[in-house]
Amino acid sequence: MASRLVLRIQERFQKLTAGEQKLAQLMLDRQDDILTHSATQIAEMAGVSKATAARFFQHLGYADFNEVKLQAREERNRTEPYGFSVGGSEQMALGKALGTHLELELRNLTKTFEELRSDRVREAAELIAAAPRLWVLGLGAEEGFARYARLVFSRLRHSVMILGINQGSWAEDLAMTGPKDVLLLITLPPRPKLLKPLLAYAQTTRMNLVTIADRNYALEAQRFSRVVLPCHVASFGLGPSHTAIGSAIRLLAVTYAAEAGKSAEQRSEIIASIHEELEDTDR
Repeated sequence: MASRLVLRIQERFQKLTAGEQKLAQLMLDRQDDILTHSATQIAEMAGVSKATAARFFQHLGYADFNEVKLQAREERNRTEPYGFSVGGSEQMALGKALGTHLELELRNLTKTFEELRSDRVREAAELIAAAPRLWVLGLGAEEGFARYARLVFSRLRHSVMILGINQGSWAEDLAMTGPKDVLLLITLPPRPKLLKPLLAYAQTTRMNLVTIADRNYALEAQRFSRVVLPCHVASFGLGPSHTAIGSAIRLLAVTYAAEAGKSAEQRSEIIASIHEELEDTDR
C-alpha cells in the first residue's frame, strides 16, 4: 500500500491533465502493481504515453518512477500483517507498557488516514447532506459509537436517528425509512446475525449506506454500501480497537459541516442557545 503516493495523488488530482488523471486513477485502483510492473507497463495499462507517465510522477514531486517504487517497497517492509492481535500471550501481561499501547493506537490512526480517500469522505458527506433522514446503526460494542455519531450529527442537521434505539423496534424503525435516506453503519467483529437481514431490508428501501468498518470487512461492505470508510483496528487481543473508528466518525461530521455550510452553523448556534436557556451545561 503506497500510502504517501495516494496522499500526493489526492492532493493534486484536480490539477493533473486528463492523461495524468487516467494514470492517477489506475494507481489508486491498483496500488500493488507499483512493485510488480515497470513505468512503461503501467503507462500502457493506463493507455498513456511514457512521456505522460514521466511528467505525472514529476508533478507529484518524484524524480522518476524508481523513486516511487523505492518508497512503496519501504512502506511495505515496515507495515506489519493486518490483524486484530499483534503479539503473543506475553503482550497480554498485566501492566502492559503505556508506550506500547500508545504506539499501536497511533499506528492504527496513521495507517487509517494515510489510506483513507478524501473523495470518499466527501461523497459520504454529500449523501448525508442530501438525505431526508440520517439513520445510524451500531450493534454490540458499536452501539456506543452509534449514539456518539447521532449526537454529533444532530448538532449539525435535523432528523438524525438511531435505528433500533428501543429494544424490539426494528420493524417500526425500518418502516419509517425511505429512498435517499442515509444509513450510517458502524460495524466491527463479531457481527451479530441480525445485521444481514437489517441490511437486506435497508437495500430494498433504497437507502444509501455509508459504512465505517474494519479493513477485513471492507470488500464485503462494498457490495451493499455507496461508500466504505475502512479503518485499521489492530489490538492486543482484547477485541478490535475503536480508536480509528471514533476518529473517522468525527472526520465525517467535520466534512459534512463544511458541505452543509451555513445551515450546520445555524443549527449549532440554535442548540447552544437552547442549552443556555435550559441552563443544563457549565460554560
